[in-house]
Amino acid sequence: MTDQAVDTGGVQLSGHAATEGHFLGRTRELKELRADIERTGLDTISGRKAPRARVLLIAGRPGSGRSALAGELVRQVAGRYPDGVLRARLAEPDGTPVPVERAARELLAALDVPTPPGADEDDLAALLRETLAERRALLLLDDAAGAEQVDALLPDAPQCLLVAVSAGPLTGIADVRPCTLGGLDTKSALELLTRYTGSVRITVDPRSAEQLVEACQGQPAALKLAGGWLAARPKAAVADLAKQLHAEGDEGTPLSRVFRLVHTALPAPAARILRLLSLAPAGLADPHTASALAGCSVGAARTTLDDLVALGLLRALDSPLPQYEVPGCLHSLLRTAAEAYERPAELQLARARMLERTVRLLQSCRAITETDSPQAREKLQVMPRALRFPTPRAAADWLRARRPALLASARLAVADGELDTLARRLMSQLVRAMVAHLGTQAAAPDLYGIHQLVLDVAERRRLPREKAAALLNLADVDARTGRTAEALVRYRAALDAGREANDPYAIGRAMESVGGAHLELGDYDRAADWFGRALAQRLARDERADAARLYGRIATAHTYAGRYGEAQRAWRAAVAGHRKNDDVGAHARALSELARVQEYAGRPEESLRTCQEAAEWAGRAEDRRLQAALQLRLADTLERLGDPAAARLHRGAAERILGEEPSDGAEEPDRPENTEDACEIRSASPKD
Repeated sequence: MTDQAVDTGGVQLSGHAATEGHFLGRTRELKELRADIERTGLDTISGRKAPRARVLLIAGRPGSGRSALAGELVRQVAGRYPDGVLRARLAEPDGTPVPVERAARELLAALDVPTPPGADEDDLAALLRETLAERRALLLLDDAAGAEQVDALLPDAPQCLLVAVSAGPLTGIADVRPCTLGGLDTKSALELLTRYTGSVRITVDPRSAEQLVEACQGQPAALKLAGGWLAARPKAAVADLAKQLHAEGDEGTPLSRVFRLVHTALPAPAARILRLLSLAPAGLADPHTASALAGCSVGAARTTLDDLVALGLLRALDSPLPQYEVPGCLHSLLRTAAEAYERPAELQLARARMLERTVRLLQSCRAITETDSPQAREKLQVMPRALRFPTPRAAADWLRARRPALLASARLAVADGELDTLARRLMSQLVRAMVAHLGTQAAAPDLYGIHQLVLDVAERRRLPREKAAALLNLADVDARTGRTAEALVRYRAALDAGREANDPYAIGRAMESVGGAHLELGDYDRAADWFGRALAQRLARDERADAARLYGRIATAHTYAGRYGEAQRAWRAAVAGHRKNDDVGAHARALSELARVQEYAGRPEESLRTCQEAAEWAGRAEDRRLQAALQLRLADTLERLGDPAAARLHRGAAERILGEEPSDGAEEPDRPENTEDACEIRSASPKD
């Protein structure tokens, strides 16, 4: 199973590595931090109620154990916060700050709070504060790049606690006393080494062990690498490593000196995989990532990754699939080593192989959902066994587990600028896989970000057709989430791009969408005008089904504007178009809307006849809901015309259709005024 894309076997660590999660040392720091939670703040001293959550700051250089200390503090006090612990990392492995919008979205997702696609960081930060206002939660923000990030995510809830990890002070956040970390005390440092080496080599030469701790300056990351080096060489004495480190001189940090020694001692294939992991998106890797980067088999890559975990060079993540994380303190060292040992062309080739593998995995992930398609089955059969998923469930699990890395892959591919063809393929397959497994609605926030990346590439490469498609997709999301003015701007830009590309589909789609945006904004004259332009294009191309639908949209705009005569003419054109197209259901719905407008126009007898005809066509279309709605409308009209007996008959017919008990107060089910368009945003209510 090691060559399967969905091998779910956990990573098995032996000996020292299995116990690495046990925290040690930092007793004084933990005591001070816990006391700081209860410390009287400046607001309380001045007689004011604390307006925001208490902030605890753990500051230290990468490799100082700052994240481990934060994690241990959170573990000890989590019981005080019944609404849970929320975690977010605020910097990429290379130190680039994570946008507040992305961090807030991830925190809200952890709270099971839906987030509007395309919402900006201010809206999302406000939603996060609102969500936490009545909760008692603990936030752990790791690798904070600056005070602005933390301040934007800080809850306005004194009952919450925020623990931030940073390289230095967070100037600008009031009443924060940083806990600044140095090295571990000698006793704790020796205990950490003992976990890797066993006690014998430490006790037989305690002086050399202390010299080794001193050479590492007590830094946990450096000590772990030193312990891993010794564990891999059972016959080596602690003094041997101490001498080699002394020979390295004083250049660089203790961590960089130990890393150079460990890296040099690795077998060449393992050293190369380790260096190339500096290219892993978001610092996250799996056997496929390593396999593609190095050009080796998936099984060999996984064996190497497990070996690197045992040496303290990687962390195995708690995941249903084998996944690994490059420690943030090692990322810059790996990148420097990669640039020193690999030519730029080799690094670019490795990056291209990784993206190509990701594209093929996404193709397989989507194809497994289309097993009823002979073409999809054929594509699956020709794929290498390592790229195939055994079941749709396994593919969905892989997609969810790898989601952060997949999104990071898309961002990095676009930022690279040299691999735009691969980037476009990757984003296309990522969108399709997410829609197939998660659904458009659930995946909408991620899809919005992907469409923005597609737009970036299209503008950079001057690809007007792809630019038009990206703008239409983004505008559709803006429209669905109430940002209609923003959607209108994008629809117009999409129209310009479609014209530049001479793409009839994009032009027609953009024209109709511009009309829909004007309709939503209440500008009915412009809406009717743009729908008319789209109609002219459809008629010129003999696209009859779309033309019939657009007649319905024009009718809706006229109905909103109170121009019932023009609305009736447009609905009759829609009825005729659907009849010619043999679209029975659309024919029935168009007749239903025509009857409604006739009633608005003060023609109840005419509306009654049209409504009866619509009910007959709804029966042919087997649209029971529309049938019942029309029967109820007939009943209302007959009552207004003074025929209560006939009205009761129609109400009874509606109840029988829906299988309901008789009810004198039954109401017509709500339907959008424009039933011709399933994507209509607005529900019609005509003017008097």
